[in-house]
Amino acid sequence: MGAVENALDNTEHRLPGEAVEILKSLAANWGDVLDPNELQVIRLKGAMTNQVFQIKWPTKTEDVSRKVIFRIYGEGVEVFFDRDDEIRTFEFMSKHGQGPRLLGRFPNGRIEEFIHARTLSASDLRDTEISSLIASKMKEFHDLDMPGQKNVRLWERLRNWLRVAKSLSLPEEAEAFCLDNIEEEIPILEEEFSQAYQCIGFCHNDLQYGNIMIDEETNSITIIDYEYASYNPVAFDIANHFCEMAADYHTETPHILDFNKYPGLEERQRFVRTYLSFSGTCE
Repeated sequence: MGAVENALDNTEHRLPGEAVEILKSLAANWGDVLDPNELQVIRLKGAMTNQVFQIKWPTKTEDVSRKVIFRIYGEGVEVFFDRDDEIRTFEFMSKHGQGPRLLGRFPNGRIEEFIHARTLSASDLRDTEISSLIASKMKEFHDLDMPGQKNVRLWERLRNWLRVAKSLSLPEEAEAFCLDNIEEEIPILEEEFSQAYQCIGFCHNDLQYGNIMIDEETNSITIIDYEYASYNPVAFDIANHFCEMAADYHTETPHILDFNKYPGLEERQRFVRTYLSFSGTCE
């Protein structure tokens, strides 16, 4: 869920009142919490669009605590994704055992099950065994039959993001970032990815290391954070994952990719072979 940043002193006044009542009710229902009012809030770092906290309570068993994840939605993110879509996706995944369970909702956030697993690091993506687990889990994710329309969202999003970027950029900034070139490239890519041989699946669209967790006892992978998830060409999701290997979200410039770290041909082929070996709808 992200690395621990710091414990916040006493807790409640920093959280929405309605959410605090939900947290206390959860703790009371568990029955083993010493005092539902004695909750500790720990800020987690690494989240880009939300404020994410770990909430924990001491229990009657020594050195054991109850934990949940508390998420406050970021402001101004509607330009990037539809929050209602993300919530529907989270609820579907929760019901089908594909991610953390939904424990509670409040107007500007939610409370999630704490997964006893480790969030991956950038170097984990290059580990051959972990990469193989990710490839298989990605295929399973792509084969999910999400309710609702199964329309490709990629091109609409790219055009919308480009429109916003141009509206916020000075002419020299637009030129430096080649925004006009991007506008010309989108229809070219759209035509290529609209061919009949392209497999369409339910894509995560943000499969960076901070959104992947591993249970090191069972070697099971859990994919979290579905803000950008939608139906898209699965080739896009695979390519995006490769690009995420060039990212470091724990620097002052998380948006700048180091393509010296981009996986080589052999590494990409190994990932795709594992992906294709996992049985599913796209062969």
